[in-house]
Amino acid sequence: MEINILSTYHMIALIEEITPITTFFKDRYFPTAESDIFASDKVLTEYRKGDRKMAAFVAPGVGDISIDRGGYEINEYQPAYIAPSRILTLDDLKQRGFGEALFSNQTQAQRAARIVLQDLSDLEDRITRREEWMCVQTMINNACEMQEYVDSKTKGDILRVRFYDKESEHVYIVSKPWNSDDGDFFGDVKAMCRMLSKRGLRAVDLVLGSQVADVISNIPKVQKLLDNRNMEYGSLSPELTSHPGVAFMGTLNFGGFKLNLLEVTHGYVDDSGVEKPYFPATAAMVTAPDCGRLMYGQISQIDHGQSDFATYAQRRVPKLAVDQNKDTRKLRLGTRPLAAPKDYCPWTFAADVVE
Repeated sequence: MEINILSTYHMIALIEEITPITTFFKDRYFPTAESDIFASDKVLTEYRKGDRKMAAFVAPGVGDISIDRGGYEINEYQPAYIAPSRILTLDDLKQRGFGEALFSNQTQAQRAARIVLQDLSDLEDRITRREEWMCVQTMINNACEMQEYVDSKTKGDILRVRFYDKESEHVYIVSKPWNSDDGDFFGDVKAMCRMLSKRGLRAVDLVLGSQVADVISNIPKVQKLLDNRNMEYGSLSPELTSHPGVAFMGTLNFGGFKLNLLEVTHGYVDDSGVEKPYFPATAAMVTAPDCGRLMYGQISQIDHGQSDFATYAQRRVPKLAVDQNKDTRKLRLGTRPLAAPKDYCPWTFAADVVE
């Protein structure tokens, strides 16, 4: 039976077989479950603040004391649309492809199929990098601002989504830089952990920008405590992780909060060709794995050769468009992602902790 790999369903299956690039923030903090893919244009985010009230003592003859059921906040958002595309021309089919033999016996149909697979992989990687950016921005700001484009150069509207009412409670400001003589590295991080514990949330990771990671091992108090064998304050033994640009530095104890120290240096290239880090070099953040979720809304489109709309509740939705007059094919890969916290403010962010 002949299979049309350019049909939407077969391309969706192809995408599922593509090995995605590894992304630290997206993989560790914003996993996607089956329930996070919505069969609707909008997605729902819900979270509630931790309840730390105590039960009351009951007087004789009263029986019991009724308590209110804890409420939670639910919001409805329409995820922003991401849809990079690439055009396949006749000239592309005549040229030798990357990695192809110098004198190849591939037909134009075979070469087109190979190019489609490579294009899907390239488009997937670009979308994944944007999702990583969205996850980081959501953690840094407890919100995300997304600039829409009408074409590759013309800006459109700015979409904003935030996960707080008037003022977010996720920001911590250090009184003195950690690499100054009177900086309080251990005190500040412990205070950041307590901001989470007061909300009933875990503090597991201390995420560090590149400049912050460079100075921590040189802080005199860190060196002194690690040399103390009478009490266990952790250890620093940097090693690379499976995520490019991310290093596990070791563990330190901050007043009972034993945190993994993770240095993040990976970055991306913006539209102007400038390389930028995902996470600020002078910032630090306390959080825990699985603190957020990456959700997806459905996509509706008219598939090639069809006249009716088809709707797909998928993480990625490809589309093939054919221009008969210009003898070109355009391959598009669409997605509607939204990064959101699972609880209210499950991260504490501090900017400019070193100078």
